[in-house]
Amino acid sequence: MPFELPELDYEYDALEPHLDALTMEIHHSKHHAGYTSKLNAAIEGTDMDGLSIEELLSKHSDNNAVRNNGGGFWNHNLFWSIMCPSGGGQPDGELASAIDEKFGSFESFQKEFANAAMTRFGSGWAWLCVDNNGGLCICSSPNQDNPLMDSSGHPILGIDVWEHAYYKKFGPGRGDYIASWWNVVDWPQVSANYHSASAN
Repeated sequence: MPFELPELDYEYDALEPHLDALTMEIHHSKHHAGYTSKLNAAIEGTDMDGLSIEELLSKHSDNNAVRNNGGGFWNHNLFWSIMCPSGGGQPDGELASAIDEKFGSFESFQKEFANAAMTRFGSGWAWLCVDNNGGLCICSSPNQDNPLMDSSGHPILGIDVWEHAYYKKFGPGRGDYIASWWNVVDWPQVSANYHSASAN
């Protein structure tokens, strides 16, 4: 089965006023759809056809079409899933404890994560990952790369800092976008991602 563009669990305008509806629509229906169709074209009729997206990224990221479009497909799947209209606030439970243990406080984590997003030169992503020892780590990656490609960690939270993710509303204000984005983070979903990644 070819990969399919996922339906969002909310309307394009549901994350207003933090993320604008026009950007959400273009981002999902054009950019993410483009990565999806190009990924399918890249693997059709090859020995990669039938592999999971995680297998493609970990085993075939030396293929530029897979790296760029497979990365774009997976990254955006995560991105949409960790946002919701009722988001914001802070995590609780085991994820909150893990954040405090690693970073000292939620506020310190936010500062370090935002710095990773701000200092990613050009286009890319910032990630909160479960590393290979089961701990948390923050990193960033260029373009549509992600830590699955070099097996350095499993992302549980990610922010897209390509200009197409924020320019229509925030212009060059990447910092304003990041600050606004915290208001739509779905911490229960990130916690579920944490438990899933920690179990593997």
